Amino acid sequence: MIWRWIAGALVVTAGVAAGAVFFGMKQLEPIYPDSSPAPQIFEVERGRGLGQVARALERANLIRDARAMILLARWRGDEGRLMVGEYELSAGWSTRTILDRLISGRVVTYEVVLPEGIRASEVALRLEAAGLADAEEFLAVTRDAEFTRSLGIEADGLEGFLYPETYRLPRKLAAQEIAKIFVAQFDQIWNEIDPNIRDQSMSRLEIVTLASIVEKETAAPEERPLIAAVFHNRLRLGMRLETDPTVIYGIPDFDGNITRSHLRDRSNTYNTYKIRGLPPGPIANPGVDALLAVLQPAESDFLYFVSRNDGTHHFSKTYREHTNAVRRYQLRRRKR
Repeated sequence: MIWRWIAGALVVTAGVAAGAVFFGMKQLEPIYPDSSPAPQIFEVERGRGLGQVARALERANLIRDARAMILLARWRGDEGRLMVGEYELSAGWSTRTILDRLISGRVVTYEVVLPEGIRASEVALRLEAAGLADAEEFLAVTRDAEFTRSLGIEADGLEGFLYPETYRLPRKLAAQEIAKIFVAQFDQIWNEIDPNIRDQSMSRLEIVTLASIVEKETAAPEERPLIAAVFHNRLRLGMRLETDPTVIYGIPDFDGNITRSHLRDRSNTYNTYKIRGLPPGPIANPGVDALLAVLQPAESDFLYFVSRNDGTHHFSKTYREHTNAVRRYQLRRRKR
């Protein structure tokens, strides 16, 4: 019995030694060892085994011999460790280096920028433009109430919770996985906000909804706390918010021209000229500064504001002051 064990051990040892000699052979060396050819994108597709991947690499002229790669991977115990995704590989690399890259998960990523105040529909278009998702499919995910609640969001959709940030994402992620990444970033930011200022009468959905309105109302960062103060004051006094961005959000296929009929439309549930309180949900995805503005508004008695047409606003405490400001900044402009 002991002799059989010794014989088996000798066979294994001989195999390892033979493998070591083989792996030092030319088949594992770079195809172009003395140059630096431009890297190319190679995709490890889902469901592809080691043999299929190795043969594809050989056909792509990235490795010398598929069999050599297969034997190397098995010898190293890497046969089942290839990670799905796109990789940047070079024919100037050895088979060992290429195998290391394929099991590292260091896939190629693509940048997508979500600015503050972007809508879910606009996020979907940016993802499609970057080749990361189908716009309609992603938008359907953001409107899925069941999926939204599975992420701990008490709302009917993800509008407001797709945190604006610069992301780098790999291709072939499912739309739900991409949405989870954006929501996870929102959750991280939310959890970093001082719990003492989060503890107030408004729910998280209400805070995000108001922050989204603040985000859409001004492009001047320093105005956000004042804009938030105006809306808080109006809500406290039972006044309508009367804000154009909410009306626009509720208009299908808005053409850029808001009219009196839009402001009179009672069927638009986002028409804050007709409804009291906040609209049904967020109208965009706010950044942390807008959230903080809602949570820590400026101390102010302002109830009105009007655009100065330069990106900033004139604030007023009384309706008379406000109408004078409208004449000054808006009516004169229309007469020009």
